[in-house]
Amino acid sequence: MSDIIHYGIIGCGMMGQEHLRNIALLEGTRVSAIFEPDPHMATASLAFAPGAQLVNSIEALLAVENLDCILIASPNFRHVEQLEALAATRPLPVLVEKPLFTDAAHIARLDAFRAAYPAPVWVAMEYRYMPPVATLLTEAEAATGGIRMLTIREHRFPFLEKVGDWNRFNRFTGGTFVEKCCHFFDLMRFALKSEPLRVLASGGMDVNHLDETYDGETPDIFDNGYVIVDFANGARAMLELCMFAEGSRYQEEISAVGPKGKIEAHVPGPGRFWPEHLGAPPVPQVVVSPRTPKGPEVRDIPVDPTLLEAGDHNGSTFYQHRGFLEMVRGLRPRPDVSLEDGKMAVLMGMAAQISMTEHRAVDIAELL
Repeated sequence: MSDIIHYGIIGCGMMGQEHLRNIALLEGTRVSAIFEPDPHMATASLAFAPGAQLVNSIEALLAVENLDCILIASPNFRHVEQLEALAATRPLPVLVEKPLFTDAAHIARLDAFRAAYPAPVWVAMEYRYMPPVATLLTEAEAATGGIRMLTIREHRFPFLEKVGDWNRFNRFTGGTFVEKCCHFFDLMRFALKSEPLRVLASGGMDVNHLDETYDGETPDIFDNGYVIVDFANGARAMLELCMFAEGSRYQEEISAVGPKGKIEAHVPGPGRFWPEHLGAPPVPQVVVSPRTPKGPEVRDIPVDPTLLEAGDHNGSTFYQHRGFLEMVRGLRPRPDVSLEDGKMAVLMGMAAQISMTEHRAVDIAELL
């Protein structure tokens, strides 16, 4: 392996462009080949990957000789087939965007891929790396004495427009609570260090996208809901999602509570969506509240402005890529987020979608 790590990129839509901007901030990296079917997005990608070779297929991308690793940032429903293409042709270390898959029928294929693929695969769960969230995860045990209740609230703007409008339909996304919320289900498992047993959820499509049509078809993605998850260690977690809450002071608010106290992370949304008349967006914070008369300790967790400029995820995409690069260079033994982690996060989202539509609790065992 040379001093320069060469990336091949599959998919350069909105999230792919964010990945390109963050790879460009890492020393010793170069994007050498890009497969992006949309001509406009392919051309736009060259602004942050000068000299990259634009190719017209995954096979052509994998034929580029000097590649050291692959990033998959294509639409959700393509991930499994593209991982399989790598396995059949050229197994390289992979960073694959979430969700890992979108259909329960993919599980057997994914398990077969995992059993046979010789290179490491890192699933992109960048919310773990948001500085205030990372601080909460690091300090939660000491602050709480062991988390018994974990609550995640995301109040945000509606789904953005993407190439081909694929994110308007469940059959392409896996459903909102797979597409958007697998991040949060991953955080639940990671923070609680336990496996989910059952999910009870209520949600629907009440405000967004109701007046939109695409080729005569109305979107079917949910825009709000509550999800309660019971875990094997007796802890429980709840997710509250609202995607018609633009202008909320914080986009994500996470609280972990245990016998010793409580710790919270407050994360603003992307600066480009913050209403101008409200001034600058708030600074990310962590709040620790012990069960004593001492009162809460509030700490600002500022994020490098360069990283905020490079994406919409509070700098986390950069930190995720830095870890992935260390793994590719052999400085980390394994990915932070495994294929099993990615699989379980999707299954939790699928259970939530089933619970919402069938109005019942869903055991995770049903989906295994």
